[in-house]
Amino acid sequence: MDTTTHALPPADGLWTDLRMAGRPGGDRHAIAVRDGTVAWTGPMAGIPAEMARMRLFDGHGAVATPGLVDCHTHLVYGGLRANEFAMRLAGAGYEEIARAGGGIAATVAATRAASEDALFASAGRRLRSLLDEGVCAVEIKSGYGLSLEHERKQLRVARRLARAYGLTVRTTFLGAHAVPPEFAGRGDAYIDLVCREMLPALAGEGLVDAVDVFCERIAFSLAQTERVFRAARDLGLPVKLHAEQLSDMGGAALAARYGAMSCDHLEHLSAAGIEAMRVAGTVAVLLPGAYYSLRDKTVPPIAALRAAGVPMAVATDHNPGTSPVQSLLLMMNMACTLFGLTVPEALEGVTRHAARALGLQDTHGAIAAGRPANFVLWAVDEPAELAYWVGQRPAATVVRKGRIARMGDAR
Repeated sequence: MDTTTHALPPADGLWTDLRMAGRPGGDRHAIAVRDGTVAWTGPMAGIPAEMARMRLFDGHGAVATPGLVDCHTHLVYGGLRANEFAMRLAGAGYEEIARAGGGIAATVAATRAASEDALFASAGRRLRSLLDEGVCAVEIKSGYGLSLEHERKQLRVARRLARAYGLTVRTTFLGAHAVPPEFAGRGDAYIDLVCREMLPALAGEGLVDAVDVFCERIAFSLAQTERVFRAARDLGLPVKLHAEQLSDMGGAALAARYGAMSCDHLEHLSAAGIEAMRVAGTVAVLLPGAYYSLRDKTVPPIAALRAAGVPMAVATDHNPGTSPVQSLLLMMNMACTLFGLTVPEALEGVTRHAARALGLQDTHGAIAAGRPANFVLWAVDEPAELAYWVGQRPAATVVRKGRIARMGDAR
């Protein structure tokens, strides 16, 4: 049964004795929350008199960060694909599995067969794992229905999850994820359906916040991708792209020309793609879970992205086939150990830059006066522990959308 944010107690009050991640020095800080919004934050020595009279929450020296943001997930789907894990261990590659009827097609069949309530229940279990780690906002893509009826079902579930669990959910229409079996060999005809029927209908129902495409040899071409982008632009919807995961298709540069919020994966990203993203202000979303699961050998061009000043976000890419990951903290660790991010870069990658990748930069990813109260108190001695530990979930207290989603002893 769905619950609502209002079942959670309000976080209004003065949260004291906090160590703010990213702020130098040993000063202890405080956060004042009023009507679900951060009213003030700063060193405890400077607490305004009117704030000092508020209800007190003692942070006991906890490390405080903004609420985490998982900016690339496929949380809503039917079935599992553990058999493909075994196939990959036996030597099968991503494209071989897809061409054998596995991959996305297998999940499409299971998702179409599942009811909306069944999808809601299974996605809720997966979402709770992320919430336990301090995630306060998440993107959820469709793309496992590949028909109007079943894409609608996925997006409706995503909206239900937002209401039931009291977090911010951004929905992304990924109808151009794969060619469904009934359109086999007729990719252009399927793109016609996506652009002329599916996207307008779903956008008209208020179910779509952004539009994505899987631009790859086994999915959709540059020309087909641009058709979807044009349809999104005509409806006033922002775009993003699964880009350069398996090969350099030039998708990142195309997406940047359409002002894409993000380009994701990027293992084969070219210098031209990096420059286009820099000019457009497009966020690079790194997905180390897929890189790890696929046993990829090509690392995204981190040094070049860093040198160009392209913001780098980190996300789980949770999906049943190529990134069965339910831990954003583990992705921080992998982004550091596999891709070479620094700890501050990884933390910004799951807060500030991840929020920007979803268009949430004004409400999430930072603790600042005037913003909704989304923050986490961590039972750690230093922020580096968030990326250091593997398997530990040190989130003690989580304030989400101005309410206390979890309350624990910080130390």
